[in-house]
Amino acid sequence: VGEDGAKKLKSWLSWSWTYICAVWFAMVLTMIYVLRSPLKLQDTLTSASVFLNTLTPKFYVALTGTSSLISGLILIFEWWYFRKYGTSFIEQVSVSHLRPLLGGVESSTTTGLFSSVNGEAEPRPSVSECKVWRNPLNLFRGAEYSRYTWVTGKEPLTYYDMNLSAQDHQTFFTGDTQQLKTEDTVMQKAWRERNPQARIRAAYQAIEMNHEVEVEVESKTSVFPVVFRCAAAYVLLAEEEATTITEAERLFKQALRSGKREQRVQDQITTGKDINLLVYIKRRLAMCARKLGRIKEAVKMMRDLMKEFPLLGMLNIHENLLEALLELQAYADVQAVLAKYDDISLPKSATICYTSALLKARAVSEKFSPEAASRRGLSTAEMNAVEAIHRAVEFNPHVPKYLLEMKSLILPPEHILKRGDSEAVAYAFFHLQHWKRAEGALNLLHCTWEGTFRIIPYPLEKGHLFYPYPGCTETADRELLPSFHEVSVYPKKELPFFILFTAGLCSFTAMLAMLTHQFPELMGVFAKAFFSTLFAPLGFFADKMESFMPSSFWHQLTRI
Repeated sequence: VGEDGAKKLKSWLSWSWTYICAVWFAMVLTMIYVLRSPLKLQDTLTSASVFLNTLTPKFYVALTGTSSLISGLILIFEWWYFRKYGTSFIEQVSVSHLRPLLGGVESSTTTGLFSSVNGEAEPRPSVSECKVWRNPLNLFRGAEYSRYTWVTGKEPLTYYDMNLSAQDHQTFFTGDTQQLKTEDTVMQKAWRERNPQARIRAAYQAIEMNHEVEVEVESKTSVFPVVFRCAAAYVLLAEEEATTITEAERLFKQALRSGKREQRVQDQITTGKDINLLVYIKRRLAMCARKLGRIKEAVKMMRDLMKEFPLLGMLNIHENLLEALLELQAYADVQAVLAKYDDISLPKSATICYTSALLKARAVSEKFSPEAASRRGLSTAEMNAVEAIHRAVEFNPHVPKYLLEMKSLILPPEHILKRGDSEAVAYAFFHLQHWKRAEGALNLLHCTWEGTFRIIPYPLEKGHLFYPYPGCTETADRELLPSFHEVSVYPKKELPFFILFTAGLCSFTAMLAMLTHQFPELMGVFAKAFFSTLFAPLGFFADKMESFMPSSFWHQLTRI
């Protein structure tokens, strides 16, 4: 009861605060009017009007011009901040700092953004929605990303993205055994180094230290973990130092051979991190074979890897397999893989959704015509294809603009955010060629993808086939994608009020400055008429108060 009473009292005070402020403001105005004679307000206003009348038009030109300049600078800063961070600086400061001081409640809480059927607030699962995933098709730094930097002078990877990769490598590739702690330290330092040359030198140092220790440990039955740590150094060299895919493949094969040097200790691979390193090497070898044109060999390696380690589905090796099968145009095998992984209980991805849409669109796209479909209606197969496209677009609405080449592509990052622009870039970079190969598929996508937004409920608190679109994708994508890329934002944000306000203020004051400079006399007459009209209601109110109250009352009140 005490808590309910306190809440009611607090709500009543919050409700009455607005009216109390209004009453207080009215009382202040009344007291100023009553005490105008003792305070000599009339004389002050007379002297101020005389001073303003003596000012030349140049003063007003300078005044309005300065106001226009200041508001223009504020507009430029607001626009830059909005393009970079997706919000207004003034609005953010007012909501984050001023509103709590004034007793308001912040609206950016994690609860209350979604409502259940009975109207109760449900928490928004923002942590799981905005999880960053390793890109299963990420490129090689030395052989691909570095070549882009050499040609364009731009860095395709952000520090945030590379830092996530360093954390992944430290977690997955550092062994669990207690031996060779010095080499552990060297490899952990190698992954953390920001300078590529420093990482490469640390990897060579780890290889030399492993060669020295290997002779010492061979008499014991623990050769395999020692050599496998050396493989981690070879992985770093293949990723960072190799300038061609062929050279990277050679280093990966050397890393794999080092693990098979002692077949009698294969049963010692019991730690999860050793398995992760083995899977990573075989997967990158399969990707090397795919890039070098040996696609059937790559498909076999990926199938064997998925069969040998079926519990490592979180690595999304099936997405590598789907891309290689599409390159072989083995659409029946692609459908078989989709039947296993496009399940309602499994997490989705742009690769799963858009590949399913591609297969259904391919079946009808050759004979599809928008004019004919509008006359006779959609057939069952065409309806299935359109629904598959709508499903894919709802999952990730950023992909179609890249597939339709309405937006330029960049190199994909090493990490992606599902349903975000980073995932769209990664998918379109590798799968655009497969959509072009299916005749008419892009035409069907162009005709139907925008219809998805008429199906999704608005506002986006509710989804249609998936969970509501998360609101944190823009911030995470800006961290993952390079600064020269224009991040795709969904849903499109309207311009903040303060940008529109400063734009209007800048334009209005600039126009006043120009008119005052060109027509000083006319603008003076206009200004006097404007202010006389503006203060006319106050004069009318003062006259009514004087006629309503007796003059003796005001005289006695002023004497008090």
